[in-house]
Amino acid sequence: YGIGCFSKEAYEFVDFLVEAGQKYWQILPLGPTSYGDSPYQSFSTFAGNPYFIDLDTLIEEGVLEKEECDACDFGDDPEDVDYGKIYEARFALLRKAYERSNVGENAEFHAFQEKERFWLRDYAVFMAVKKRFGDIAWDGWADDIRFRWPNAMEYYQRELYFDIEFYEYLQYMFYKQWTKLKSYANEKGIRIIGDIPIYVAYDSADAWSHPELFQFDEACRPMAVAGCPGAIRYIDGITTEIRVLTGGSSACPNALRCMIWCGSTISGDLMNIIPSHSETRLPSLATGSRDRVWICSVR
Repeated sequence: YGIGCFSKEAYEFVDFLVEAGQKYWQILPLGPTSYGDSPYQSFSTFAGNPYFIDLDTLIEEGVLEKEECDACDFGDDPEDVDYGKIYEARFALLRKAYERSNVGENAEFHAFQEKERFWLRDYAVFMAVKKRFGDIAWDGWADDIRFRWPNAMEYYQRELYFDIEFYEYLQYMFYKQWTKLKSYANEKGIRIIGDIPIYVAYDSADAWSHPELFQFDEACRPMAVAGCPGAIRYIDGITTEIRVLTGGSSACPNALRCMIWCGSTISGDLMNIIPSHSETRLPSLATGSRDRVWICSVR
């Protein structure tokens, strides 16, 4: 179904490691990916990526039908993950599974909510409100919910009740399946080497719910940034540097200019394969063209 997940293939991979005499399985971060589909920029420090929820297990539980999953377009190339198509198809299927699950009557689900309450509710509200505002970053939301005014928090939690519960359900299913797979690996003598992003992403439930932990100004915008405080804009064959924030390594400006040189003298398409966060902005009202922006970070 378009991407590797906690499916039978993952268990077969554990068996393969055992047969090969291996002791460790090193994985990338398991958090939900945001813009650019990078596991190192996540909407939450604590949440798991819903893409990894095994659909076959949901079929076995009776909340999805195999024909529904087979009918979805997850991309044509089995060697390539089409994140755009997975985003559209996966969440539609998972929403059906949630609506058929009757999870609100599940005592195990309520126990999970209680155990993970220190992060789960904030994450679910964050994701539901983000969807409500067209998936834009939280610094573009209405001020009342952006600054978490009590009346706004109460209002959105009432209005988006089922959307919030949906995101909590996804985390319940993620942790249920991940814990089972990890236990299987450990019982086979395979230990997991985990990985986490070094920094918390700005557009995350963590930054939104606990701005006091970060270097934000009164408007909850960063006063400094780690890594490379700049970006590169490529439009119609012309590449320019954008200075975004102060801070970061003194080597960053030179690295940015080096990337500008590459993009300008070799090919703009080369920028697509440089490891960096990439996003396409909305069309310009004046020209109708789209700006392609690369956000880069260098050692």
